[in-house]
Amino acid sequence: MRTTPGVDRIVLAMVSLILTLATLAAYAIAFDCTREHLQDVANQYIGLMATGQHDKFENLAYNMVYVENNKTASILGGTPAFGMVMDSNRSIYDTTQCKTATEIIVTDPLHPYVIHTQMTLDKEGNVNLIDSLVSDQGDWAFNATGYKYWNSLEDWDPIPEGERDSRAVVKAAGDAYADRCNDTTVEVPFGTPCARLEGGAYTGRGNLSANTCNLGGLPAHVPMVNRKYVIDEVMGVVDIFLGFTGLDRTRPQEGTPDSHMFRVEKGKIRYIHTVDACFVDGCGMNHTVIIGRRW
Repeated sequence: MRTTPGVDRIVLAMVSLILTLATLAAYAIAFDCTREHLQDVANQYIGLMATGQHDKFENLAYNMVYVENNKTASILGGTPAFGMVMDSNRSIYDTTQCKTATEIIVTDPLHPYVIHTQMTLDKEGNVNLIDSLVSDQGDWAFNATGYKYWNSLEDWDPIPEGERDSRAVVKAAGDAYADRCNDTTVEVPFGTPCARLEGGAYTGRGNLSANTCNLGGLPAHVPMVNRKYVIDEVMGVVDIFLGFTGLDRTRPQEGTPDSHMFRVEKGKIRYIHTVDACFVDGCGMNHTVIIGRRW
């Protein structure tokens, strides 16, 4: 039986569509955003920051966007282009959103840094956004040596499986802290012990087991806007990128680029690490630093 050319074209088009859909389905099934994959991608990022060699970052998407301190930049000209000697780094992995967050501490006197970076992966498992907060001299309470020292005393090991909080509980603890800065009626689930590390200033003193974050000094009526989350239940950590509207008065709506990384254990905040990338020296407030408090 012979068919007409028009029918042939329709059949070929249908076959082509079916094959395309099958290929797309195969891609969707092939990539599973596992913890192991996110770990590998985070290690590639750490390698990039250590060497400045972006060509060795195998999982960079073709359309990848690099943002540094809330400004779109080039990965070839920003901080990742130069290489650095890291004293320590820590990464967390969000398999639900397919995101990572990495903290880097550099005490090299030639150029010390404390950096928080969130990376977002696409449906093929490649990084399509690197969003980095880079703090250095002149930023809020900056002291990389102090940051390294206090960080070294803390325990950020994975939480035993039977003791892990849910994703919602970990997120809620971080949100409560951010919400409290605008609404003084919000109860923040501070644990005991608890310590806050900002730039290099630390609320912990003396007997570390008795430290508390409930020291007062939190602002009031200061919204924390544009929040972006990375949540890792295994580590009990949520990292929140946000706009801290109370720091730089010259940009009241945008807010200072800020990262708050919370370690949460049994629903209570245990550690808080903060990085700010100020628009002006010290966010115009370095003179107010008192044992790590901004206000």
